[in-house]
Amino acid sequence: QVQLVESGGGLVQAGDSLTLSCTASGLAFSDFAMGWFRQAPGKERDFLAAISWGGSSTYYGDSVKGRFAISRDNAKKKVYLQMNKLKPEDTAIYYCVAGRIASPLETYDYWGQGTQVTVSS
Repeated sequence: QVQLVESGGGLVQAGDSLTLSCTASGLAFSDFAMGWFRQAPGKERDFLAAISWGGSSTYYGDSVKGRFAISRDNAKKKVYLQMNKLKPEDTAIYYCVAGRIASPLETYDYWGQGTQVTVSS
């Protein structure tokens, strides 16, 4: 059974930094591209970042380019999202995803349950 478990969410102030982690189990982690999406109340799901299976290629959504950074540790089966200069509009549930191809589309095979990030002004 594949599981993606996000952690590291919480309440922060505008301008703060936060790092999300996602731990994978039940899959050959190094064979999968990984990514992050988020969804705010009443809004569509938003692509944030993706990283290729080996970590050599990364992709970012326009809303977070330059502020967020994705990385992975295949030995630990973890993927991270470093978030800097957080804004109130970054408030959302953040989801970890795994799939065969790093893509901004919602074509990933597996999704985590999500972790809440709230940014106060």
